[in-house]
Amino acid sequence: MTINEVIDQRLGAPVAPSHGTLRPLGLHEVTLRPGFWHRRQEVNRDNSLAHIERWLTRAGWLGNFSSAPSERQGREFSDSEIYKYLEAVAWQLGHTPDPDLEARYHAIVAQVAAAQQPDGYVNTNFGRPGQEPRYSDLEWGHELYCYGHLIQAAVARARTHGADQLVEVAIRAADHLCAVFGPDGIPSVCGHAEIEPALVELYRVTGNRTYLDQAALFISRRGNQVLSDIEFGRAYFQDDIPVESASILRGHAVRAVYLAAGAVDVAVETGDDTLLDAVVRQWRATVARRTYITGGIGSRHQDEAFGEDFVLPPDRAYSETCAGVGSVMLAWRLLLADGDPAYADLIERTLFNVVATSPSDDGTRFFYTNTLHQRVLGTEPPADQLVPRAASTLRAPWFSVSCCPTNVARTFAGLAAYIATSDDSGVQIHQYAAASVKVGDVALEIETDYPVSGRVVVRIVESPSSPWTLTLRVPHWATEATVDGSPVSPGAARIRRRFAPGDTVVLDLAVRPRLTAPDARIDAVRGCAVIERGPVVYCAESVDLPPGVTVDALRLDATAGLTDLSDGVGVSCHITASADSPWPYGAARSEAVVADGVPVTLRPYHDWASRGPSTMRVWLPLA
Repeated sequence: MTINEVIDQRLGAPVAPSHGTLRPLGLHEVTLRPGFWHRRQEVNRDNSLAHIERWLTRAGWLGNFSSAPSERQGREFSDSEIYKYLEAVAWQLGHTPDPDLEARYHAIVAQVAAAQQPDGYVNTNFGRPGQEPRYSDLEWGHELYCYGHLIQAAVARARTHGADQLVEVAIRAADHLCAVFGPDGIPSVCGHAEIEPALVELYRVTGNRTYLDQAALFISRRGNQVLSDIEFGRAYFQDDIPVESASILRGHAVRAVYLAAGAVDVAVETGDDTLLDAVVRQWRATVARRTYITGGIGSRHQDEAFGEDFVLPPDRAYSETCAGVGSVMLAWRLLLADGDPAYADLIERTLFNVVATSPSDDGTRFFYTNTLHQRVLGTEPPADQLVPRAASTLRAPWFSVSCCPTNVARTFAGLAAYIATSDDSGVQIHQYAAASVKVGDVALEIETDYPVSGRVVVRIVESPSSPWTLTLRVPHWATEATVDGSPVSPGAARIRRRFAPGDTVVLDLAVRPRLTAPDARIDAVRGCAVIERGPVVYCAESVDLPPGVTVDALRLDATAGLTDLSDGVGVSCHITASADSPWPYGAARSEAVVADGVPVTLRPYHDWASRGPSTMRVWLPLA
């Protein structure tokens, strides 16, 4: 049997579990139509992919595959950026053929293939003359992490095209690492989780049980102190306690969500309910105690990590874009496993307020981190400048650690796969975007300008004669919602009947500005509020304030009401001033109010810094 004969027939799905509550739909089943996410997918296609390829070439990272070891450029994990770019290209070509992009894809794959060693090993940073030996630095070397992204790129290609040279390279690499790290091999793990979900997906593509067994072995080893201790502690690697024993996500945020995603994959394929329940428990605790209003995660800069419970300072929000992508990956797997719409709620929040915030309007600059309070005017790096990962106060064209641009690119390229699912009873719509859905003998058109308005019209194009169920997610924030005029509660609205072509189902969500208060245990924003509208978080920017007024002088008048404007949300604020003193402590002092009833227009957080340097804050102190 050839590899093409065993490739999963659910072509185009980034995640394809063999079983679960919901079945994912792929890029051949869901097509985005003009709207919020379609625009971002087009910008990704037209601008971001070419921008990324230029920088991979300019920075020398792509050239590493053909250059001498002494000439290698970039960090130890730079190979992974080529692989994530290839994954983005594979998803893009999967729904929009492009001969020029296809040719560039093949050229890059040929470079990678030429660098692969006869035993399947491929890495430009280790194992060659003058370099450290293979697998000599599992804590920081990222060799298996790079394999993970290579394999995920190959999975994308296999599910959208079939087997090709990239798939062959990934299978040889996977066979190599399974031999080296198997039951009788190196008894350790990679310091950066990523290989785990990749191996499970390769198992799902090929049917080779060795890959699933190796992923399960990596999960079982994690937490047993197989990695050396470091200054941040083994929790940084999630190697402090076994996955099944943890109560909450901790350590480096990206590592944590990638590991949890892999654990869900292993649990689903092996029927390990204890492992799955452990990840669900960790996810719920993390959402309840360690997640920003935007859906972002990670409040510690020094180790890009989760802070303690309720330690969520807005001005120190790290909220790495990659962590947002990883959070979506994890929540999607949990949604497929048990169908709880709470997972889709977090996906929506994170997509709109973290992932969509990172790229500039033209898709050629990116935020690595996503602060919720910018105290000083940012500095826009020159278009030809590579900057440190968190040094840019505005979106930057490229970073010395450029994991985020490629992660955004692969997410946007495959975004249609996160819109809907199916099961034996019918079709479920999880994310609202203008789209076409075709699964079996059911075809739908989703018509909406969401999140501008909350009206979603689902038009039946094809339908069997027997009854089936259309399920629509009602977001947790939608306290007022109707389906065909009848009130529905947050969660899932299920409509079961015999549908006929031309029938419509209309979901109306009350998308209007609302004031949201924080849990009192989040000390950093006690006495503040944030304005949301639908799934979108809003912020104040200095470019919208009177001359000389800073965002830190605003005090929100919560009694004045909120105004829904065409370009934002109107609020009323007091403008305050505080006198400087030699010592900033002492008896309680009142702020001086220099103006009250000042109208201020708040803008979507995902658009902030799109109009040049500005200060910004999401949480506004209450007057």
